[in-house]
Amino acid sequence: MRITDLLKPESVLLHTTAEDKNTAIDTLIALQTTAGNLENPKAYKDAILEREQQSSTAIEAGIAVPHAKSAAVKQPGLAAMTLQSGVDYGAMDGQPSDLFFMIAAPLDGNLHLEILSRLMVLLMDPTFTADLRAAESVEQFLTIIDQAEYAKYGAEQTVSEQPAAAQQKNQGCRVLAVTACPTGIAHTYMAAEALEKAGKTMGISVKVETNGSGGAKNVLTAAEIEQADGIIVAADKNVETARFNGKPVLFVPVSEGIHNPEKLIQKVVDGQVPVYQHSGEVKAAESENNESLGRQLYKHLMNGVSHMLPFVIGGGILIALAFLLDDYSINPANFGMNTPVAAFFKTIGGVTFNFMLPILAGYIAMSIADRPGLVVGFVGGSLAAAGTSFATIVNPDAAAIPAGFLGALLAGFVGGYFMLGLRKVCDKLPNSLEGIKPILLYPVLGVLFMGAFMCLVNPIMGALNTGLTDFLAGLGGTSKILLGAILAGMMSIDMGGPFNKAAYVTGTGAIATAAAAGAAQGAIEYQMMAAVMVGGMIPPLAIALCTTFFKKKFTAEERKSGVVNYIMGLCFISEGAIPFAAADPLRVIPSCVVGSAVAGALSMFFGCGLMAPHGGIFVFPLVSNVLGYVISLVVGSVVGMLMLAVLKKNKEQA
Repeated sequence: MRITDLLKPESVLLHTTAEDKNTAIDTLIALQTTAGNLENPKAYKDAILEREQQSSTAIEAGIAVPHAKSAAVKQPGLAAMTLQSGVDYGAMDGQPSDLFFMIAAPLDGNLHLEILSRLMVLLMDPTFTADLRAAESVEQFLTIIDQAEYAKYGAEQTVSEQPAAAQQKNQGCRVLAVTACPTGIAHTYMAAEALEKAGKTMGISVKVETNGSGGAKNVLTAAEIEQADGIIVAADKNVETARFNGKPVLFVPVSEGIHNPEKLIQKVVDGQVPVYQHSGEVKAAESENNESLGRQLYKHLMNGVSHMLPFVIGGGILIALAFLLDDYSINPANFGMNTPVAAFFKTIGGVTFNFMLPILAGYIAMSIADRPGLVVGFVGGSLAAAGTSFATIVNPDAAAIPAGFLGALLAGFVGGYFMLGLRKVCDKLPNSLEGIKPILLYPVLGVLFMGAFMCLVNPIMGALNTGLTDFLAGLGGTSKILLGAILAGMMSIDMGGPFNKAAYVTGTGAIATAAAAGAAQGAIEYQMMAAVMVGGMIPPLAIALCTTFFKKKFTAEERKSGVVNYIMGLCFISEGAIPFAAADPLRVIPSCVVGSAVAGALSMFFGCGLMAPHGGIFVFPLVSNVLGYVISLVVGSVVGMLMLAVLKKNKEQA
């Protein structure tokens, strides 16, 4: 496999224009979509923007390498673009970026990462980048890459396959380094190449371990660490540092490894680096902690939600199938378990679904406090689901009131931050106790605290949860319709941003509460999820309809993209709406929001309920009052289409 196996001709655009950073990202994502690399462009863009918030992926000399590793990626791939005039992409040298490579990497599979690392190394060569900018055709652009790759690596040798002589030369390196970036794709390898090149220029032996997405490569040995003058850790994520205890270690962001490699190496050689004393924690560059509190809380929450969703989706769909396959007339009180087939689906789905709250709390706590937080979060989430309190312990006959979704959220955050504080307190203990912290002190003290805390707050959270459920159940008429309109409209406000995620998490939390309470199919919680899903299906469908019936409002290229939106919308994937919304947000977004709100309101009016949190038309057979749901979808899509047609101006046709 070579670089051009990942970079297809249809994903290259030369000498184009972009107004700003966001436009450049949208153009590159559109190229990735055209090449067939993305399953969900909207989710992939979220991953790209999340990576950009950590630090800009622009490097010096006008180059930017936006990248993300995401479940939204169907297959590994590249997109490339050159601009006639660069845009401000946040490069450290303050120069605009005009040469872009966007990397799309799936969560599984590592072979492509070796190939991508080649590209990162080649981009450090100014002659190579100058040739790319001067390319007059896509074919010439790809040929330049092929020739440069062959000249440096030969026919098929991968980056990690170093000749024996090179490996021998690494023995006894004076300076060692470890590089790592959040996604382990681009900056990891660029920093490694910069440090190695700087070492050669300075006549100093340097060996670099890359902690990439495919795992650690060129791993530092114990003998090399012992003999080295010092170690440079250029990382924006946690790396294992216990092995460096007692050695001079310099911790810097990965960008420093790219931009100032000579300076870093010289510090180590001159003995200006403090000796590192391992405290029992993995270490990352200090720049990682510069995020706002709100951003940190959001990341922790999303970590819990992302791990929780497979359990909600898998369990929810199986439970819904149980009701679909059962015979209500046999025993209405036992609906869902009357026949063997239904009982099978309901049992398996219920077991899967019951993991939801422990998983949510556990991974929120783990995101905050690393592995010590996992057990505390799991225990807290389980206690929230069970409704355990001091009253139920003292009196087994006392009624347990589950704290539900809200209780699990509280358990995850409180447990995580408690463990974070406990670890800091334990840092003051003698070094002789270092070994018993993770296997004795952390789990025992953490679980004890979480047990007492949840027994104390469960009655409060349970009452709040019950009150909220009763309030929702009591909604009717205008109130219920308004709730559906708000939830569905939020799905279209920011296309995967905080509003969209807030609505979706509200819907999944509602069906979790309903499932735990054994609510009937028509429960208000299931109606909320139905409104959320139909709201998310409207944007691509409204745009697709508009490109079909109001062709003059769009260019020929936009009309081609619009056809794909039919499939995306029906599958509850809003990816196709993103390029249209980014290109004309003042007209597209309001139209989608109004269409979604109408669909959500109608869904509530018809009493449509959905027990599965995803699936689009594939789960329509599981919807209560499916005819009303189809009407809601059609009417909302048509309203969005008509509003968009009125707001948009005609485009000049080629």
